[in-house]
Amino acid sequence: MRAGPWAATNRPMLALTTTQREAIPDDVVDLCRRLRDNGERGWIVGGCIRDVLLGRPISDWDVATSATPDRVQKIFRKVIPTGIEHGTVTVLHRGTPYEVTTLRGEGAYTDGRRPDQVFFVTDIERDLARRDFTVNAIAYDPLDERLIDPLGGLADLEARSLRAVGDAAERFGEDGLRILRGARFTATLGFDLDPTTEAAFHGAIGVFSKVSRERVRDEWIKTMRAERPSRAFDVMRRTGILDVTLPELVQQYGCEQNKWHAYDVWHHTMAVLDAIVGDATDKLSALLHDIAKPRTRAMSDKTNDYTFYNHERVGADMADAFLREYRFSNDERQQVVHLVRHHLVCYQSSWTDAAVRRFVQRVGREGVDPLLRLAQADALGKGRPVEEELASLEELRGRVASLMAAGAALSTGDLAIDGRDVLARLDGRGGPIVGELLRELLEAVLEDPSLNARDPLLRALDAAVTRRRQGAQEEPKA
Repeated sequence: MRAGPWAATNRPMLALTTTQREAIPDDVVDLCRRLRDNGERGWIVGGCIRDVLLGRPISDWDVATSATPDRVQKIFRKVIPTGIEHGTVTVLHRGTPYEVTTLRGEGAYTDGRRPDQVFFVTDIERDLARRDFTVNAIAYDPLDERLIDPLGGLADLEARSLRAVGDAAERFGEDGLRILRGARFTATLGFDLDPTTEAAFHGAIGVFSKVSRERVRDEWIKTMRAERPSRAFDVMRRTGILDVTLPELVQQYGCEQNKWHAYDVWHHTMAVLDAIVGDATDKLSALLHDIAKPRTRAMSDKTNDYTFYNHERVGADMADAFLREYRFSNDERQQVVHLVRHHLVCYQSSWTDAAVRRFVQRVGREGVDPLLRLAQADALGKGRPVEEELASLEELRGRVASLMAAGAALSTGDLAIDGRDVLARLDGRGGPIVGELLRELLEAVLEDPSLNARDPLLRALDAAVTRRRQGAQEEPKA
């Protein structure tokens, strides 16, 4: 067994409570036991032990070990070399994957993204000293039932303070993503940034600009899982992170709105972001729904107030460009752009049933619920009494549900005839006219659902084909 400095440390080592110990899966403890039985040591480290201490749910468990990757591969039967060049392997232990990383030190970060050199060490405290924030630099030995906290992470957890390990400027100069992670942690953990740590964010913007779009995207998606994502975006705005990623959002700050809003565009957007209920796609739509307002703002001569004409269309294009640049999936991009494009829901009780059907046909069946969630959050984010507006949206939701339950035809696929019937009337000649005729019939059915039967639709189709043929005959020849 290799001797290690863990046995000689004079630092105080605290224990977990019984409840906290019980939160650690037996398989993780067993993994550390297997390492010790083979002359090595294992510690639970990083975000998982932080979340144990905070009583938060944990999805992934990370283990640091004195064993080199070669030794880990000999101790466990099923090992995947997922990041072996950095000392990380994935151990499949009782069918569950665990990342196991050899204790390591790091050389300089020339490119501001990854260390030029990684070397293995035997000191758990030295390994913790290379991490980003003190609350992530705590280790736990589940066999000795002792916490190792050389950098004051426990005190920072108690104070709900996010503080960089060691020299903040040095930490952030190593990896530019760390400042975005710090912004995210203020939201997901609900912590405040240590003032010295926040001051170092500004000096790391140049390094942050080198971070790949994919890594930034992943941090944004994680941020959206917070109860109040606005905490992170406020940090991003005031420290310059948003100037690099999405300066159009920064332009919202101080951009006054019309009399219907108590907040400027930025604070309204942040309120909507925190109010909306849903997944990351819903949150992204809330963040981006008014992105075009600074660009489209104008003073109306009629109302002597600000107007934002066409901002939903311009905003959809801007959102699309951003989501493409930052490599969001096609599904995420299309859903968010669709929601931004249609986020203005101007419902009134005077709408006819046909108008409600056209609304659903325009936004799509699957788009109704997320759009109404966004509209509700949009109302709540105005900073003024909106009870009537919320009641109106609930009324619309009820009317949509009733019409959909009645089986209303909302797309050409719901019609009682299809493209084959159209082709039969066109002597087999297809092309765009087939879709045009079906959409014309759908418009008639949206107005009068009783027409959605085969015989009435065929009669309407015959009439539409005749009109087109007559129109073609009447066109003057060149």
